[in-house]
Amino acid sequence: MTKLLTGLIVLLCLAGVLTAALALGEHYNTNPSPCSINDRWDCGIVNHSPYALIRSVPVALIGVLGYALLAALAGRFPRVTALLALAGVIFSLRLTSIEWKILGVWCIYCVSSQAIIASVFLLSLIAAWITRRRGLET
Repeated sequence: MTKLLTGLIVLLCLAGVLTAALALGEHYNTNPSPCSINDRWDCGIVNHSPYALIRSVPVALIGVLGYALLAALAGRFPRVTALLALAGVIFSLRLTSIEWKILGVWCIYCVSSQAIIASVFLLSLIAAWITRRRGLET
């Protein structure tokens, strides 16, 4: 069961890397945003806002590195993976709050990443719980 969970976590993390990489590309894009759907959904506005950087580092790059780290840790360190995924959820919720309350514009990549990191957290939490139970039973 933990191998299946690890595989799912790694697949989701790969999807997260791809999603964050697309957002990173949008951050550096100088042309009109290909995901500018309407006045409420525009990745260009979100990824060119001052909130898309933390100390001159694009938030999307942090996402790429974070998902890669989670994929590398999955299966080896279940509790650490769950804790880092929780940090990712909190970070992502903060960014979602900025989109909602400050910018008033949503990024499809960011919303997709929110769903991915929440799924990674839930699966890693289950994996950590199963691993702990197995440790207590033996």
